[in-house]
Amino acid sequence: MKIINIAVIAHVDAGKSTLVDAFLNQSGVFRENEERVDCVMDSDSIERERGITIYSKNCSIRYKDYKINIVDTPGHSDFSSEVERVIRTVDTVILLVDSIEGPMPQTRFVLQKSLELGLRPILVINKIDKPNNRAEEVVDMTFDLFADLDATDEQLDFPVLYGIGKQGIMQYEVDEPSENLEPLMETIIKQVGEYPKQDDAPLQMQISALAYDEYIGRLGIGRVYKGVIKEGMQVQVASNEGTLRNGKIVKLMGYEGLKQVPISEATSGDIAVISGISDISIGETIGLSGQVEPMEPIKIEEPTLTMNFLVNDSPFAGLSGKFVTTRHIKDRLEKELEVNVGLKVEAMDTTDGYKVSGRGELHLSILLENMRREGYELGVSKPEVIMHKDENGDLVEPVERVIITLPEEYSGTVINKLNMRKAQMQSMEPENGYMRVEYLCPTRALLGFRSELITDSRGEATMVRRVEGYTPYVGELPKRANGVLIAQEQGATVSYALNSLEARGTLFVHPVTDVYEGMVIGMNARSEDMTVNPCKTKKLTNTRSSGADDAVKLTPPRIFTLEEALEFIEPDELVEITPASIRLRKRYLKESDRKRMSKK
Repeated sequence: MKIINIAVIAHVDAGKSTLVDAFLNQSGVFRENEERVDCVMDSDSIERERGITIYSKNCSIRYKDYKINIVDTPGHSDFSSEVERVIRTVDTVILLVDSIEGPMPQTRFVLQKSLELGLRPILVINKIDKPNNRAEEVVDMTFDLFADLDATDEQLDFPVLYGIGKQGIMQYEVDEPSENLEPLMETIIKQVGEYPKQDDAPLQMQISALAYDEYIGRLGIGRVYKGVIKEGMQVQVASNEGTLRNGKIVKLMGYEGLKQVPISEATSGDIAVISGISDISIGETIGLSGQVEPMEPIKIEEPTLTMNFLVNDSPFAGLSGKFVTTRHIKDRLEKELEVNVGLKVEAMDTTDGYKVSGRGELHLSILLENMRREGYELGVSKPEVIMHKDENGDLVEPVERVIITLPEEYSGTVINKLNMRKAQMQSMEPENGYMRVEYLCPTRALLGFRSELITDSRGEATMVRRVEGYTPYVGELPKRANGVLIAQEQGATVSYALNSLEARGTLFVHPVTDVYEGMVIGMNARSEDMTVNPCKTKKLTNTRSSGADDAVKLTPPRIFTLEEALEFIEPDELVEITPASIRLRKRYLKESDRKRMSKK
């Protein structure tokens, strides 16, 4: 079979996984009676719940005498390390752009990586069935983006198709109807052609992704650039540091549709899965003994955020989790490092936790959510931005490009808040009753901003962002304006006590919730913290008042998701994460300890 490898890249929600569904449906991968689900490549439980792609995944289809390997990539900038490593294994990329939104911040990032590697993208303007689509204008905007990114003349001469991914339709012109994806398939073949056969050359394969199988151990996934790799073959592995070690290919697999199937050999150009080398790592090159040609290591951009993963030392520790010690946390983080290349883990000065760095809040919170579901308990500190020093020794911090679309009547409040956070406006334009504003804002200033934005816009605003680079340190930024309500003692909350506390601020707990001393149970209406007793019961007397037995009506409490909790806390607070619940607490639980530390 002739082999072509392609990746589908785009901003979040542009329709990447839906287009891959259409590829699979039209290539006959599924049986007639087989149950099909939308976004079939998003197989992880969190991906299904949130409707986003987190991990890059492979599949393959047959078209005429071609085998086309397809890589579905994430759209969120937090998972851009997934894109950076798989894009090396493909011959071309399909750049999807929404027919109304046009190119977005993450579109710029994934396109830049493709152009740097010399790939010639195919542009697909998706969702042209939307009313008010501006397909022709979006093509011009994308051309300008190519030019901004210093594309070569050859790259600027990109083919353009128009499509409706959900219906599995691609067409050469906006007004030239089609019934299937054939125009796109033909364009891929014309743009790339088959991978040049180099089966007679010495083996050269680079690992771009890792997986784990509980029966056969660690799996390495990568492309065979030259030669042929066979099951049972003795090979040599060149590490990223340049050292060589011997290994054996115990099992070899390839992709057929959505499945990994055992194969006896993989030829040049194909994507293969190998097992048998227990310490294989991303970026390493596999070759024949004495004939290894090491490839350039895969470079991943540096993390921008860090937080401390600490042992859970609350009074409720160990009640719902199975893994609660430092050793458990260490083993789990080491396992994650094998497959999550954008992550960085460092030991702390104390023995009660680890410093974990990633590409953004979502990147780290997905790891925490997975750990929580696996039975881990831990306390997590407020995310902090990683500062750097430039060549002159001056402090610089990451800055992000933020695009916010919101109703015009709320724009004044949001613009004012961004200005207070020392963000710089780049553009502002009205769109059908909505306002679209673009800012350059320090990453530090955006921590906790999303929840404020949702509140200020009555839930109607959308925000997209990605790291743009570094800017000189902007100085102190405004902190959370409100203090918190802190539980005074351990026990179960009582409606009577919560009813009187409602006047003090916003509650985070229901009645009959177990709380402990130092746990945060609400937000104070004032700026200072307040220690309160949510377990206080009504004193019984032998006289009855007219309203004594009236039921207490409480306002529903504010319940935090994991991301919202991480955004909300301050440096002296932690998020306690267990399989059963997410709690907010003070770092020092006793009031006397907090007073002593505040004096220091």
